Amino acid sequence: MSRLLFVFLLFANVAFAESWPDPEWPVHPLAQSAALKDLETYAFPPRDEQERKGIRTDALLIIRNGEVVYERYAGVTTAQTPHLTWSISKSILATVLGVAFGEGHFKLDDPVAKFYSPFSAHPDIRLQDLLHWASGLDWQEDYEYAPLNSSVVAMLYTRGRGDMARYTAEHKVTSAPGTSYRYSSGDSTVLAAALKGMVGDTAYADYPWTALFDPLGITSAVWETDATGTFVGSSYAYMTARDLARIGLLMQRGGAWQGRQLLPKAWIDFNVTPFAFPNATGEAPGGQWWLNRKAGSQPGPWPDAPPDTFAGLGHWGQALYVVPSKGLVIVRYADDRDGTYDHNQLLKRALHAVLGEGAQ
Repeated sequence: MSRLLFVFLLFANVAFAESWPDPEWPVHPLAQSAALKDLETYAFPPRDEQERKGIRTDALLIIRNGEVVYERYAGVTTAQTPHLTWSISKSILATVLGVAFGEGHFKLDDPVAKFYSPFSAHPDIRLQDLLHWASGLDWQEDYEYAPLNSSVVAMLYTRGRGDMARYTAEHKVTSAPGTSYRYSSGDSTVLAAALKGMVGDTAYADYPWTALFDPLGITSAVWETDATGTFVGSSYAYMTARDLARIGLLMQRGGAWQGRQLLPKAWIDFNVTPFAFPNATGEAPGGQWWLNRKAGSQPGPWPDAPPDTFAGLGHWGQALYVVPSKGLVIVRYADDRDGTYDHNQLLKRALHAVLGEGAQ
């Protein structure tokens, strides 16, 4: 082999080598630019803390091609803070379930009752229906706007909090399973209970760690349970921004992690395939993830982001954005209370800051 060819191959291998956080993330900060300043101005504006009005970003972390290119924290949140993810927990749970799927513990069309006996009252509801938030159960997800009628408030804080999955199972069916979308933290919590039936009581308590967190090098994760020991799969997973980004990187790279296919490709495909019956509000659900495209290749809710963008989203502005075509993972922790934060505006500015003006 000639010296010239050897040098070419050496640099080619370096150029195409994938960066991984092992154990720390490689860091390659963005250069200062007008686009980066614009992103920071949007994400970290002055805010009236007493009135709790306006955008409040607690953490913003951007990963490009497996390297940290931007990281900033605010308030009491630091790089070491396991932040409440709220409903990003649903996407984390879906990722844990993906490992169980790859291990052969269940099939998507299995009835929920096969793994969670209280659902014997609903024999037609399948696991894939829960994953699509399409169980057909009569569920009310409103928080602040209708707390007295809210199923999720009752599940998390009052009469349902001792056994959240059973509380959900006691709801009546109002539409045929799998035919209509209704966002439901109850559906997600039943999935967490079904996981116990899939892997067994002994393995269950440690399963998110042995199946997912430990292989990814996640060390900060905390996941609350109800009184029965069932993980609150809808809401109560905590981890640092850098650890959550590991899940984003796993998803961005098609379920692969350092040479190991941790999640089957079929599972990733299911997660990012639009549910065929989205509601009329513009939301685009996949398999416990939110998508930037709808069934029939219709455009999704974030016009300034690529169509392959998907996200785990949570209450008060929590977000884990994944943009596979651009090699991007973005984590945002927050405490937005007034609805002024806009996912598209953050994505637009982040793309410009990382990739250049007009990037999409």
